[in-house]
Amino acid sequence: MSAAASGTRKAVRTCPLCEATCGLELALAGDQVVSIRGDEDDVFSKGFICPKGFALKELHADPDRIRTPLIRRPDGRFEPAGWDQAFELIDSRLTPILGADRNAVATYLGNPSAHNLDNMLYARVLLRALGTRNVYSASTVDQFPKQLASALMFGGGTTVPVPDVDRTSHMLILGANPLASNGSLMTAPDMRGRLRALRARGGKLVVIDPRRSRTAEEADEHHFIRPGTDAHLLFAIVHVLFEEHLARPEQRLTQIADGVDAVRACSHDFSPEAVAAVCGIEPGTIRRIARELATAPSAAVYGRIGTCTQEFGTLSSWLVDVINFLTGNIDRAGGAMFPLAAAGASNAAGTPGRGRGFRAGRWQSRVRGLDEVFGELPVACLSEEIETPGEGQVRALITVSGNPALSTPNSGRLDRALAALDFMVSVDVYVNETTRHADVILPAPSPLRRSHYDLALYQFAVRNVANYSPSLLEPDPDLPAEWVTLLRLAGVAAGLGPDPDVAMLDERVARAVLQREIATPESPVHGRTVEELLAALEPRVGPERLLDAMLQVGPYGDGFGAAGDGPRLSLSALEAAPHGIDLGPLEPRLPDALRTAGGTIELAPERLIADVERLRTSLRAERNGELVLIGRRQLRSNNSWMHNLPVLVKGKPRCTLHVHPDDAERLDLRDGDDARVSSRTGAIVAQVEVTDAVMPGVVSLPHGWGHDVPGTAQRVAAAQPGPNSNTLADELLVDAPSGNAVLNGIPVELAPVRAAAAVA
Repeated sequence: MSAAASGTRKAVRTCPLCEATCGLELALAGDQVVSIRGDEDDVFSKGFICPKGFALKELHADPDRIRTPLIRRPDGRFEPAGWDQAFELIDSRLTPILGADRNAVATYLGNPSAHNLDNMLYARVLLRALGTRNVYSASTVDQFPKQLASALMFGGGTTVPVPDVDRTSHMLILGANPLASNGSLMTAPDMRGRLRALRARGGKLVVIDPRRSRTAEEADEHHFIRPGTDAHLLFAIVHVLFEEHLARPEQRLTQIADGVDAVRACSHDFSPEAVAAVCGIEPGTIRRIARELATAPSAAVYGRIGTCTQEFGTLSSWLVDVINFLTGNIDRAGGAMFPLAAAGASNAAGTPGRGRGFRAGRWQSRVRGLDEVFGELPVACLSEEIETPGEGQVRALITVSGNPALSTPNSGRLDRALAALDFMVSVDVYVNETTRHADVILPAPSPLRRSHYDLALYQFAVRNVANYSPSLLEPDPDLPAEWVTLLRLAGVAAGLGPDPDVAMLDERVARAVLQREIATPESPVHGRTVEELLAALEPRVGPERLLDAMLQVGPYGDGFGAAGDGPRLSLSALEAAPHGIDLGPLEPRLPDALRTAGGTIELAPERLIADVERLRTSLRAERNGELVLIGRRQLRSNNSWMHNLPVLVKGKPRCTLHVHPDDAERLDLRDGDDARVSSRTGAIVAQVEVTDAVMPGVVSLPHGWGHDVPGTAQRVAAAQPGPNSNTLADELLVDAPSGNAVLNGIPVELAPVRAAAAVA
């Protein structure tokens, strides 16, 4: 039976639920999703889909999703409210706090913002209107060490070398599980297929991880490593490359690179023999890994969240690309390359090969003195900024698509701090562990009622592509687009009252974007007028107008009609190509992609060289055999916000504590037992899963669970809440250069619950 005969229609769009950007084909009956499968014609994913893609159907229909503003009553319960009523309350409560001290209002942007075009384009407008230094996000419990290292080396936080996985002959992966994450700072659908293709063409895959992950099971080799010691291992590889004269950077890049001698000097104390006892990998194995990287026809080293969320996260992230450089594998096919995104690529704007460089620490947190990085402060210090009296104390908070009460270190402390705020606003689709503290919750539409373009994720794609998805369903007349809500909040912050002229504010945003391009000599629209370009973008408004402008002035754009031969991208061109446009494989981009002040690759940034002494000191630290906790990525989970979807949580419990058989025997733990896990910051009870997939001395618990607190409205999540691993994470432990939270390698103690109960 045809789609028309069955009363359904077919539509395609990009999945907005993780970094893989897979194409989906949906069957729709009215406003309801009938089925979802992979889009076989998608230029990037070619039909691949993971379980999260299927979950879009349940997310759209979830009865627990908020569909009208909620206001907290004096008794703590939420009641529905109209939009005007909600914003009148926001204006009356937030404006006096801003008037007294703009830094008294903090913001937190959650991970889903990176998958939401409205948030990517308009959250920054809200931040500018607020004018606060207390900006926090999920980035400082995730990827900031990698972005900081890349900014210091190459000049920009999105100039991150990405493995050319489809052409490499040797790949070394540390602290990453792309078969579960679908890639991270490496946008790549079907990583299983891509890694299997690597091995099928005679290449080699090596995984370094404290746990035998799904990716490790696909590898030629897997080596256990003690959590938090990736930088030691990587420095030992650098040591071998210099000692055995295997360091052979590409000649064209040595001419634009500074700091090779400084890196050589720093590596002196990190011989394989010196680090073996620390990281748990034999010296001979380290030397062989180094030699194979250096002699492979092409190779790429890739490290991700396990290498970021640890004590030496920025050093680990830096050394990954030091090795890629020294082995001649930066910026060449089969190595680690720089994508060229169609829109929003800061390393393709302005003067090629030179920029302002990067500077961190322009201000510090009030209590602990932690440095600002990329305009943000570490979320590990948010609770103390709320709790500590004095000038600049955080008294109000705005969260956008975030759940820091679950996803940040010592989450129990932050949960208590949120309850003490004078005022809180959340833009979110659920009453969750964080938003239950809000005075006002402003909902957002279903992903099917908004357009989609992966502005952030295409900056890290393993192939240059562009794909735009229009809204599949008509807007809900009672639920404004998220960009409208954000602009209305920005209007309140700017002193324009509870009902600002959103159209006027939106035009101001568009004018600012166009004026910046017009003032840039290298832009294809340099010297033209804002009025002319605005007219060319009509009748588009909102994110579509901004995206169209960014595409047209981007590296593949038509320059508002001024471009010559080439793809000549615009939003209209993408609308005419619903399965996306393939812009080709990654190409060498150096020196043009550099935005360092000197126009060089900075191999030895001062901020990182200064931190090497801390790593060197750790070589002499005593290790008393204590257990340490690491996280665990799961294919059916995306942090905390997708646990209310039955299709993703059905089956046996997955929030279990992995314990090695040797440790289980020593601690009298059996498979299926409950164990009490404790750290400096708190304790949880978790179900034990005895497995040799973790190395001795290491226990593993997935992130994002803990849905057992009162006051939430997520019935599916509450039915199988799981323990919250971040109860155990210590907010006082951060990676020094970036301030990123340490979520891996947390010292913990284990005891059977039955034994603990008997003692009590």
